[in-house]
Amino acid sequence: MKVIRVLLVTTFVLGTLNAMAQAPADANTGRPVTDDDIAVLRQDIQADKTEIITRNMQFTDEQSKAFWPVYRNYAHEQQVIGDQRVSLIKDYAANYDHIDDVQAQSYITRALKFEEDGLKLRKSYVAKFEKAIGAKQTAKFYQVDSRLTLLVNVQLAALLPIIK
Repeated sequence: MKVIRVLLVTTFVLGTLNAMAQAPADANTGRPVTDDDIAVLRQDIQADKTEIITRNMQFTDEQSKAFWPVYRNYAHEQQVIGDQRVSLIKDYAANYDHIDDVQAQSYITRALKFEEDGLKLRKSYVAKFEKAIGAKQTAKFYQVDSRLTLLVNVQLAALLPIIK
């Protein structure tokens, strides 16, 4: 039950991040949402992800010592790739109601590149995670990571308007 609560909190936090990324200004202050605002929210999300991973993986002390350094590198690289998505979301949110064909093609290309880069990253870390925690635990981690990614994607789908 606690895992469900953590997932719901994470979903809410992810939704907040994505809503802020598309909003031109903070609804509470009226000021524009800054990259610093997004960075702080990303830190919060990463903390929630770490808790969810910890609860689901149930590492031994040895596995934990081996896993977390690899994961930190993986998460950092995910964030670098995620910067592409944040940029795309901000650009899209500012223009979705008057997109022309050139912009639409650019959005398609950028979105596919984000997805492709994410897949390449996941593939590139399989051997690193397997070395740290073994194949079975790596498969389990990828299940957890995949579910967290799905939560983000569902939130984005719910928050981003369709092109007019």
